[in-house]
Amino acid sequence: MSGLVVVTENGLGRYQQEVRAGQHRLIADEPTDMGGADAGPAPFDFLMSGLGACTSMTLRMYAERKDLPLTGIQVELSHEKIEIDGSKRDQINRTIKLDGPLSQEQRQRLLEIAGKCPVHRALSGSIMLPCKLAE
Repeated sequence: MSGLVVVTENGLGRYQQEVRAGQHRLIADEPTDMGGADAGPAPFDFLMSGLGACTSMTLRMYAERKDLPLTGIQVELSHEKIEIDGSKRDQINRTIKLDGPLSQEQRQRLLEIAGKCPVHRALSGSIMLPCKLAE
């Protein structure tokens, strides 16, 4: 499972944050049109990055187990607000490019497997998000 992630204002910009995930240090910020300095990815970009990385990794693991001739994977993601029954909802669109001499059946199976990546399942399920104040 994933480890602890700690997000702290870094004092370098109006919305700039330091994101610590294990030994890794990242910067998050809002784009300039949202009042930030665009010093790093925005929060939804991080969310989409996690989904895209998990999708690609899951496909690679499956292809290796099944000895499929998959030579490359690219996952392109975008976020939009859509209206369903009068309510605004978030939608993340994924387009997956698969390289290699794959049959149509193999390509279709890989598309099905993409929907089974852990982040996809978490986001499309009933994820629990408890929140509390630190002591």
